[in-house]
Amino acid sequence: MASFGLKVIRRALSGIAAVSPYAAGRVAFRLFATTPARRPRTAKEKALFARSQGWMRQAQRVELSFAGGTAVAHRFAARDHAASAGRVLVVHGWGSRAAYLAALTERLVAAGHEVVALDLPGHGASRGRTLTLPMAVRAIDAAWQRFGGFDYFCGHSFGGASLACAASGLVPSVPAHRPRRLVTIGSPSEMSWLFKDLGRLLRLGPPAQAALEGHIEHIAGAPLSAFDAARGAGRLDAPILVIHAEDDKEVPALHARRYAASGANVTLEWANGLGHRRIVSAEPVIARIVDFLAEDRRRIAA
Repeated sequence: MASFGLKVIRRALSGIAAVSPYAAGRVAFRLFATTPARRPRTAKEKALFARSQGWMRQAQRVELSFAGGTAVAHRFAARDHAASAGRVLVVHGWGSRAAYLAALTERLVAAGHEVVALDLPGHGASRGRTLTLPMAVRAIDAAWQRFGGFDYFCGHSFGGASLACAASGLVPSVPAHRPRRLVTIGSPSEMSWLFKDLGRLLRLGPPAQAALEGHIEHIAGAPLSAFDAARGAGRLDAPILVIHAEDDKEVPALHARRYAASGANVTLEWANGLGHRRIVSAEPVIARIVDFLAEDRRRIAA
């Protein structure tokens, strides 16, 4: 059953659409792009945030600027500089933050990696209350420029899709940045699904839905169909590990299957029973990611 707030939003959008579908589409986009409150909401989030604070204080905090916004990167130096296992960029999902990925970043550092964990605009330590895919890709570009590139990308949910788009050069005016390996965890495979799902949730009529998608295309500088992370991933000359749970209720498993079908360079592994959020902190998942990146070093050494 829809919440009271959602019912109010639907009625308001319906009234606006009756006068101007274009205005309704813009309002719907604004609702989508506004980031949620940063404070931990549930008891589990509060406990996770509290546990992460000691680890996060060990990071060098770096503010990044790009056209249209700013972001904060948390850099964890490799423990053995003489034998670094490579630099990893880690990006969280929508409504999350770098601190919630502390279990992953800590294990990567323990494995010898230099790790940069990004707080996307409107999340964590970053300023603002708005985030779009082009903004996320520009933040990734700013991190790439600031830290001299990355050997590996690893992202959860929206962060994984953003990294795949950044690697594939899908955002106009932002150069492609291709790591040697890429990991996505519970990530959507394309943006059209996201906004069609939004339209269904808000019960937008066809004219307002068309206005929403047209507004997005105007902002992004390309049709929605161009932001197909799976298709882009399949064209990359780099191994990609896709980890997903078939019981994920936020990003359906069909997205993982789209990634897997996009190219021979993509490996899909299921982490069933872990849903959308627990998956990113699960020990077997983290161990597999660490091993996947280590495979690259073993290949180079062979």
